[in-house]
Amino acid sequence: MAQPSRRSVLGLFGATSVAGGAALIAGRTAIADTGLADTSRDGAGRIPPGLRPGGELDRLIADKAAKDEFSGSVLLTHRGRTVLARSHGLADRQRAVPNGPDTMFGLASVTKLFTAVAIAQLVQQGKVSYGEKLGAYVDGFPAPIANGATVHHLLTHTSGFGDFHQLPGYLNAVPGWNTPAEVMSGTTDFIRKSEPAFPAGAGWLYSNSAYHLLGEIIAKASGMSYYDYVRRHVFAAAGMTSTGFFTKPEWRANRRMAHPYRRDPKGLWTDTLGQFAYIGLPAGGASATCADMDRFARALWNAKLLDRGQTELVLSGKQPMPTQGPPPGQAANPSPDTPPAGGSRMTAFQCYGPIGKLADGKWSFEFGGGNTNGHATAIQFFPQDDWVVVVLSNYANAAVQPIVATASRLILAK
Repeated sequence: MAQPSRRSVLGLFGATSVAGGAALIAGRTAIADTGLADTSRDGAGRIPPGLRPGGELDRLIADKAAKDEFSGSVLLTHRGRTVLARSHGLADRQRAVPNGPDTMFGLASVTKLFTAVAIAQLVQQGKVSYGEKLGAYVDGFPAPIANGATVHHLLTHTSGFGDFHQLPGYLNAVPGWNTPAEVMSGTTDFIRKSEPAFPAGAGWLYSNSAYHLLGEIIAKASGMSYYDYVRRHVFAAAGMTSTGFFTKPEWRANRRMAHPYRRDPKGLWTDTLGQFAYIGLPAGGASATCADMDRFARALWNAKLLDRGQTELVLSGKQPMPTQGPPPGQAANPSPDTPPAGGSRMTAFQCYGPIGKLADGKWSFEFGGGNTNGHATAIQFFPQDDWVVVVLSNYANAAVQPIVATASRLILAK
């Protein structure tokens, strides 16, 4: 795979966000290890000792797993080669299926990155415009809303839309939808009845609703379902052979797919698969392996999914991320999906999809998600130094944040 030039990456902004996971199995931790690739050609000291097998990061992951705070997989690559790969815990506790390198985990809000790339592809094709109004693509909204929010606002969480999961009656309606079309249209109908928290462009509010509407725009502009478009033009184009939107029956039957778990009132891990919708949505719900997410990151920054101009546009800062709390009357975390969290050491910008962050003179791109029913995810990539970090867990409220933070610190310190 071609490596990005220094000139090409210096013009890009970067991103960050995380979530976490953990798992202990009958007094022991199940571990899958693919080891360390040959890095002798990289020169002495290029791979920091703390990132190698047995180093600080590896010990942290093992500790979180031993404490039942992480169940999932971690993949760290440099220049396309594996530096560290670890899997702990069980994908299916009832059938005693261990997590491994080939396990597919629910991605939660990391799915938004695929939706953002799909929109950019359609812009590149001249079928969508970042400045076009919502009403040009999706009908049924009152005129002030249809003529207010643009595609740009939806992408940057500045549309005023919030989270469809919290709309009255939504969670009660979900079990009655039994096809992908019903899940998509049913969710859109609920968003049509909602009121934005502020006029488009007047603030920043992490929005599952906005990214769902972007999925509707993709379907309208492409002439195919959202699921078909992303499968053909994002997953297949990036070489992601173990990624997709799977129905609940497929999820139950496929032993490679990790079941989601959360602690019950007694502190026991409980399978929550039955509480998920029939299929995931553009705001969250795809499943993938760590290796596929590594492929996605590299395909994105190497301009394999978009031309170079659109790639740099997607991965550039659109506005500074808010540093204060939410507007009055709004919850700090209004969604079951955990929004990206910023670090005080970094300068953060909202991009088209990820958050761009400048730390120690270098840009990174990162996004993460999670929900209370059993997903915790993170992807972070450093185009300038050619690193990718992927952490995927099937535990709710898992310990992903410290794993990603440690990896980032060691990468930036080299």
